Amino acid sequence: MSAPEGEYYTEERWQNWIDRLTAEEIDLEDEESGRLLQNFQDDTVIAIAKIVSDYDDEMLDEETALSELADVREIVLTDLELDEENTLMLVNAVQTALVCVFYAAEEYVVDDETETDVEQCIHAARDAEAQEEFETALGYCAQAGSAIIAGEELPPDAGEEIEYGPVADWITGLRSLQGAMADPEVVEPEDSESAS
Repeated sequence: MSAPEGEYYTEERWQNWIDRLTAEEIDLEDEESGRLLQNFQDDTVIAIAKIVSDYDDEMLDEETALSELADVREIVLTDLELDEENTLMLVNAVQTALVCVFYAAEEYVVDDETETDVEQCIHAARDAEAQEEFETALGYCAQAGSAIIAGEELPPDAGEEIEYGPVADWITGLRSLQGAMADPEVVEPEDSESAS
């Protein structure tokens, strides 16, 4: 029941994105730079979505799905050393967003009870962050993500009133997750300029 090694994501794929980002002068005010960064994040989220979808389709059992998620996590959440501080900061923000997506996927695989009010979870996460209870906030965001995998939707205005911080990044990850579950198309690093 196991998938061939590297079927979902590879270190080479991650490194290709890092190389592309370090070769560019990333400016978040620039639309092309913003799209490149979004595609970079989406590409990993799509891999996570495919693992979960294969689990749903019984192509992977629970143990194998969790193992595949762990393999991708190990690749993309590794600490990086980049000379360009701005690029490193942006990659770290993407990694923070992905943490929530991984937790959401793992929760979905382990627990079939996914009936959760996504909006209430986001509000609870915001309140927990305000109290500096970051693990609790992450737990609420992961519950929201698990519900999104199960078919619930993230409200369009989710996160608008949340100041920049971990919860804002996690919500960015949940947006990517919702898109990936709807349309899991792989984004090639070298083709990302033309990706929508």
